[in-house]
Amino acid sequence: MNGARPPPAVIQTPGFAHYGLAWSPFHTTRLALASAANFGLVGNGRLHLLALNPAGGIQLEKQFDTQDGLYDVAWSEVHENQLVTASGDGSIKLWDMMLNDLPIRAWHEHTREVFSVDWSNLQKDLFVSSSWDGNVKLWNPDRPHSLFTLNAHHACVYQALFSPHQPDTIATCSTDGTLKIFDLRAPAYVPAPPGTTTLPPPMHAAALTVPASPTEILSLDWNKYRPWVIATGGVDRAVKVWDCRMVKVGGDAGQGQMGAPCETQLLGHEYAVRKVQWSPHRAEMLATASYDMTCRIWNTAAPPGQPQLLDILDPHTEFVVGCSWSLYERGVLATCGWDSRLHIFRV
Repeated sequence: MNGARPPPAVIQTPGFAHYGLAWSPFHTTRLALASAANFGLVGNGRLHLLALNPAGGIQLEKQFDTQDGLYDVAWSEVHENQLVTASGDGSIKLWDMMLNDLPIRAWHEHTREVFSVDWSNLQKDLFVSSSWDGNVKLWNPDRPHSLFTLNAHHACVYQALFSPHQPDTIATCSTDGTLKIFDLRAPAYVPAPPGTTTLPPPMHAAALTVPASPTEILSLDWNKYRPWVIATGGVDRAVKVWDCRMVKVGGDAGQGQMGAPCETQLLGHEYAVRKVQWSPHRAEMLATASYDMTCRIWNTAAPPGQPQLLDILDPHTEFVVGCSWSLYERGVLATCGWDSRLHIFRV
């Protein structure tokens, strides 16, 4: 199955297990890596800024140390040298890679671990965070407080992502096994005006609630070519593709029955699926990372009788928790895991 694929480029960061990675939207060879000491259970964190070199290797350009583990990272869509991190102490920090040591801004409104951050590629002055406290918060990097809070779930929110097609749409996934979509154009979600010193009351009404799994959903991603298609992965080991226009369930008031029909189900991972990400270059190609120490590449549009599983990438020796496609170069995929190694493949 692996054929003659060239060996991956690799870099190791001793003492720090990886949690999330992201390619720069400005530079074709630059990426950021969020990591934590002691597998994120206790101890410091580190933000690594990496780059591919002309020889095909990976080099460390800079690193920032934090007092608690880092669980996710997202590049600014406005400033090429800035990026935001999610921390285990509930804080969110904005960094500038041209400066040393300290973040240029920090927020601490979440009451538990912040597990994901995502910067909007449509409304480029906004980013979103999700936390184990059940809340999702919308931020402008120039404001001292969040714009508003969504009481998205009554349990840990593992991920919140802006739609790449609709600027006011956010999808979330949670410990409660649901996928939710929020429409920020609803009157209840109008942000507080600039200069407001008190936080607006939290909102909770979802436009769509999909009972996607009987177990925890750990990751989701919007398809880059099909506006209402989302992939999910989680503890049940199944990767599911949803066309949200076809899911016949309601909002929070009518969640429907557990096990709403999905468009495609991809089976093969032996343990929980920790990350899913659609290719930015091919509508049908999906990468998934798992606690089974593999990253897998799928063809979600394979016709009957043809294999859906295209490749298995298995050089990691611990949980694979992150994968990210290059935004500029077709077929280039980075993976990271608890073995403190980051690999870059050409698949």
